[in-house]
Amino acid sequence: MRLDPALARMESVTPDFHWRVREPGFSGLLKLMVEQQVSLASAAAIWARVERGLDEVAPAAVLALSDAELQGLGLSRPKVRYARAIAEAQVSGLCDLQQIGRLDDQAATAALMTITGIGRWTAETYLMFCEGRLDVFPGGDIALQEAMRWVDGADTRPPEKQAYRRAEVWAPYRSAAAHLLWRCYGAVRRGEIATF
Repeated sequence: MRLDPALARMESVTPDFHWRVREPGFSGLLKLMVEQQVSLASAAAIWARVERGLDEVAPAAVLALSDAELQGLGLSRPKVRYARAIAEAQVSGLCDLQQIGRLDDQAATAALMTITGIGRWTAETYLMFCEGRLDVFPGGDIALQEAMRWVDGADTRPPEKQAYRRAEVWAPYRSAAAHLLWRCYGAVRRGEIATF
């Protein structure tokens, strides 16, 4: 806040928020992938079916089911492929989620992105939510970009590259800034606070 008065103004009107924390490892990454590009309600319903259908959320359980069985849990065909890719990456050691914590943010993001279906946004949100990293910023997130537009009083949302550059001033706490921006975005959308 000391380095960015515009962000400090946003923080002064944004309701308190809790740091989002999720289970790390295979389960956490699989859940993030399942939640991609669906509503919160749909994501919760699909994840509940996945948990029930797998008994244990583990790579072997995913690999033991046929594509049809995984689709029966609510996964689309592409997400079946991605779920298998995450499981295979874990089993083969291509991307050992237990070892990701030993890598720096950039290397961890790159390692996660070697898995089919895991893009930069998913990798960065995994590092934030599942590993609790403090200096990760998913600049491709539309809600973050919109909140950044409000912070800066701009007419348009910053494109992804510009969002990453803008977030550099918040280092080494870019994850905290992202949580604040998401909370503000949600508060505006729910009518808790006025638009900037």
